[in-house]
Amino acid sequence: MTRQDKVIIQKLPTGVPGLDEILGGGLPQFSFNIIAGAPGCGKTTLAHQFVFANATPERPALYFTVLGEPALKMLRYQQQYTFFNVSKLNSSVRFIDLSEILIHRGFAGILDEIAKDVEAASPSIVVVDSFRTVVRGAHDNEMEIQVFVQRLGLLLTALEATTFLIGEYAESELRDNPVFTVADGLFWLYQIVERNSIVRKLQIMKLRGQTSVPGMHTFRITDAGVQAFSRTLGLTGRPRKMPGQKRLSIGIPQLDEMLGGGIPEGDSLLIAGSSGTGKSLLAAQFIAAGIRLGEPGIVAVFEERPDEYAGRASSFGLDLDTPLHDGSLQVIYLRPLDLSVDETMQEILDAIRKTGARRLVIDSLAGFEMALAPGFRTDFREFLYRMIFALTGIGITILSTLEMEETFTEFPVSSYSISFLTDDIIRLRYVEIEGQLRKIPTIIKMRGGAHSKDIREYEITSKGVIIGERLTDYDHLITGIPRRSDRSEPKE
Repeated sequence: MTRQDKVIIQKLPTGVPGLDEILGGGLPQFSFNIIAGAPGCGKTTLAHQFVFANATPERPALYFTVLGEPALKMLRYQQQYTFFNVSKLNSSVRFIDLSEILIHRGFAGILDEIAKDVEAASPSIVVVDSFRTVVRGAHDNEMEIQVFVQRLGLLLTALEATTFLIGEYAESELRDNPVFTVADGLFWLYQIVERNSIVRKLQIMKLRGQTSVPGMHTFRITDAGVQAFSRTLGLTGRPRKMPGQKRLSIGIPQLDEMLGGGIPEGDSLLIAGSSGTGKSLLAAQFIAAGIRLGEPGIVAVFEERPDEYAGRASSFGLDLDTPLHDGSLQVIYLRPLDLSVDETMQEILDAIRKTGARRLVIDSLAGFEMALAPGFRTDFREFLYRMIFALTGIGITILSTLEMEETFTEFPVSSYSISFLTDDIIRLRYVEIEGQLRKIPTIIKMRGGAHSKDIREYEITSKGVIIGERLTDYDHLITGIPRRSDRSEPKE
């Protein structure tokens, strides 16, 4: 066979958001696949989504049940999902109960019945649930199991059916199992208990004919069914930003000046400071400045709801209610149980596509971490790196806030040790001057060019953050306990 004559394998959509990307573009047509995992991890729901996404009256789907959940009971629950299309039942999707055949004719009779029904219907999709029940009947005869699986695979492939075998397996059974040897694709689903949290993950252990994304991927089951989140979400096939980009106003002219003209477009800016220093207010002014210039924005909040966020901004003269209602601003409230960074990334990407936003605020990183399932907190920095890298790579300018414990003996840049993830850092802090607690901003770094080294005082007013004059009469300002400089002392 020449290179020009090689077989082209068509790919079928899975009907599961995010899974096609993980598979490398979809499921290979006519493949022989196994969906394995513990009870309750979503195996049946995953198969149903594929069935309803691809079955037609001309090429229906046959769903065989074998001493598993009765079809009527299964349908009662599966029809609660939005992907379930009742009009496809019997015409495009047909359920066949093989329990009586298994009881009276054994697992050998199962193969004969499947062959007869498949040849009569010419289905595009065949599902056997639970396939594990079939092979358990012959666990003492490995050769018989091997022959059965091979015959079933050859039959369904020859009749051009894409096949799913669903079974409850433990990972220890992967070794020397003839079922897994014959399969073209092996989907392994996990339901992991972490303290009080439940986290679901999937792994494509095997997929012939194409390259899938390796590793463990998070998925969630909602009223829409299964949604998968690739661990490389947003990282592939996207151009990196080029130097020489324009600068974006933060909404405060004096601070823009200190930043060398504003935030370089496509940068990640971290605003760190203790409680009450105005981090969230600066973030709101950044978003409001973009909206005034016709640039839509997105705010991901973890500690307050969208209406509360807009209401608080209004107390500083910022109108976020209007853009919130006309669609130029989207506030994403992310506070579900067991959140993953990949889900957050998907929410943000969906909002970017919907609004065309180029500005993103994450308020705050501490709230973000607390919203995660315990297992994800361990790898928070890695996940955050992937998310920031992906978003800045498509030109999104990110402003993140981070609350830090105030200290009057040190000047830490980031208590999370994530300063390497950001292009620019603004540190806000309290200082004691003449018996008053006042505030100063400091530009710690800017990768995009030069910035002001001045230390100025700022105030939080009813009109937002106001930057004052440079403080020239004091030394050791960044310690929080400055002292008057010698040059400020009156001459005798």
